[in-house]
Amino acid sequence: MKLLLAEDEAAMSDAVQEILAHHHYNVDCVDNGNDALAYAQDQAYDGIILDIMMPGLDGLQVLERLRQAGSHTPVLLLTARGQLEDRIRGLNLGADDYLPKPFAMGELLARVQAMLRRRDNYVPDQVVLGNLTLDCSRCVLSGPGGHLPLSKLEFQLLELLLVNHDIFFPAEKLLERIWGYDSDVEIGTVWVYISYLRKKLQTLNADVEIISRRGIGYAARLDSTAVADAQADS
Repeated sequence: MKLLLAEDEAAMSDAVQEILAHHHYNVDCVDNGNDALAYAQDQAYDGIILDIMMPGLDGLQVLERLRQAGSHTPVLLLTARGQLEDRIRGLNLGADDYLPKPFAMGELLARVQAMLRRRDNYVPDQVVLGNLTLDCSRCVLSGPGGHLPLSKLEFQLLELLLVNHDIFFPAEKLLERIWGYDSDVEIGTVWVYISYLRKKLQTLNADVEIISRRGIGYAARLDSTAVADAQADS
């Protein structure tokens, strides 16, 4: 799983990254709020760890802007022990948990694991992009051309791409996220399932497409005609 860590104390950042990497998390580190916001908006993370006191935007400002933009990525706030008002404000802004400093690395790891478990248990009723609707409770994909059931793997793959539309995922990352970190499935399996989904999108006359870029990966996005129509309507 991929995490974003925003912490301006170098020693603390190194220690947190080390413990998380030891437990097989892929961690991007930044040391200020402006970079934290940019990274969080440009890439797909399973969770974000935000220190409240940072240069530039503080952690609460980053959290507020992410939630205003519609991000549901779980956020763990790191706070000074006496900052009760900041903790309350953070929870009201949509933080999933907070951890006062100083903390034991074991507790940090447990908080992160609990936060990610809650994320995995949350399933929205529907994911909508363009004229396409993914019913998450029934694993049914709907568009102008009708309704199609999806297999479990098709559903998980399409949900990931739709929720994070316009973000490219390397095939290796999709394999890890959908089939599992320890899976022995071949990388070509990802292409096979992408092909399945593309055919279903065509059958439904969807204005959503799954595009690929060599050496970068796959992403779901509205096709150019749909984008042009939306701009004309506005």
